[in-house]
Amino acid sequence: MAKPALPAKLNICFVAKKFPILSRAVDHGFLWPIAKGLTALGHKVTILAGQNPQGKKEIIEGNIRALYLQEATLSRSAAFSDLVHAKFIELHRQEPFHILHSLDTSAVSLEKIKKQLKFALAFDVEATQIAQVLAIIGMAQENFASIINTGTAVSYKFLRTYLGSDRALLNSADGMFVTTPQQRIVLERYYLYPDSRIYTVPYGIEMKNLELKPKPEALMKEVGLPEGTQVVLTITDMTELEELKHLLVAFQKVTIKKPSTRLIIIGNGPLKKEIEYQMLTLALGSRVIFAGAVAADVISDYISLCDVYVNLSARTSGFEPTMLEAMAQKKVIVGSEVSPIANIVEDGRDGFLIRPADTQALCTLLIDIFEFPLLSREIGESARKKVVNLFDTDKMVKETTLAYYLILERTGWYSKAQTFDLPFHDAKQN
Repeated sequence: MAKPALPAKLNICFVAKKFPILSRAVDHGFLWPIAKGLTALGHKVTILAGQNPQGKKEIIEGNIRALYLQEATLSRSAAFSDLVHAKFIELHRQEPFHILHSLDTSAVSLEKIKKQLKFALAFDVEATQIAQVLAIIGMAQENFASIINTGTAVSYKFLRTYLGSDRALLNSADGMFVTTPQQRIVLERYYLYPDSRIYTVPYGIEMKNLELKPKPEALMKEVGLPEGTQVVLTITDMTELEELKHLLVAFQKVTIKKPSTRLIIIGNGPLKKEIEYQMLTLALGSRVIFAGAVAADVISDYISLCDVYVNLSARTSGFEPTMLEAMAQKKVIVGSEVSPIANIVEDGRDGFLIRPADTQALCTLLIDIFEFPLLSREIGESARKKVVNLFDTDKMVKETTLAYYLILERTGWYSKAQTFDLPFHDAKQN
C-alpha cells in the first residue's frame, strides 16, 4: 500500500499544564503567537492546558482551541497527565492529530500509543531537567573547593535526573525543540540525543506589541519612588535563597555610593521570609521594595519603570521572556554567564553577563551603570535592536512548521514526494 503524502494542513496538539493566553511574560505565554501563526498558515491547533486564570474551561480564537482540563473536571486534584491522556485520545478519534508538541512531561504516557494512533511526539527541552544542572553550574565560585563541590553536585544531579526521568522522555521523543545552541550541545553531547532530531527555534516574545513605554508615573507614586530614583528590578519565584542573597549583598554596597537607588523584588514563594531576613540583616530596609506577586500586565509596567533589570538565575534552560522584554524596552540587563541569555547578549554591548556568585563584580557593575548614563543608553539601544532582529514571529512560525514536517517525515509514515516548502506556498498545497 502506497504511503500518503505529507499533509498540507497539519492538525497540531500543544500540551502544557501552564499555557496562559493573556500574558507574554510568564510560563509559555510566548507560544501563543506561535500558535496564531500556525493557524494563519492554515494549520489547526488544539491546546491542552491545566487551569485558566479566569476559570474558563475553553477558549476558541480563530482556528485555535484551548481546553483547560482542570477547569472542566470536578476535582482539580486529578493528575493533569491523566486528563491529558484521556482528552487527547478522545480528540484524536474525532479528528486525528499529526503531531503532539508537549512543553512539559504531561504527555510522556502517550508514547505507548503513538505508533498505534500514528502521531508524532515532540517535546520542548524545558520538559527535561537540564535547567537544574545549569543552575548548579551557575552557583560555582572561582576557588578549588567550589570547583570540586560543584563538579560533584552536577554529576549527582545529572545522574539522578537522567536516570530518573529524562532518559525515558528522550527515548520517547521523535524530536526535541531547543531555543539555544547551549541546549543543543548539552542534549547531543551529554544526553546522547541525536543531533538530527534536535530543532532550534528561538522562542522568545511577540515583538509586534512591544512599543516603547515611558516610565509610569502612577506606579512610581504607588511604590513611593521620588523623582530621579534609579531602580534595579528583579523577578523571582523565591525558591532559591542564594540567587537573591548575592544580589542583596551587592546592592548593599551600591547604596553606600548611590543612596538614591532602590531595588524592587517581584514575586512570592516559600523562601520569602528568609529573603526578607537577609534584607534586614543587611540594613537595607527602605531601599528594598517587595512588590509581591503581580499580574503580567503590571510586570510590564515595572519593567518600564526600572533602569536595570537583573536576573541571575540559570534555572530555566530557555530564554526568560521578562529579560527579553526588558531588552526590548531599552533597559540595561544583567544576566548569568551560564544562562541561555548568554547566547544572544554580547557582554558590554547588549547587556552584561556575570557569575551569579560574584557579588563584587555585580556591585561594581551596577555603580558603573548608574555613573555612566550615556553608555547605558547605548547599551539599551543595542539591546532592543538585538531582540527585534532575533525574535521575528513569522520566522519562528516557519521554522516550527518546517521542524514539524521533518519530524513527520522521520516517522516513515509518509512519502517523501513533497518538498518542505509546501507549508509556505499555496500553489503546492493542492
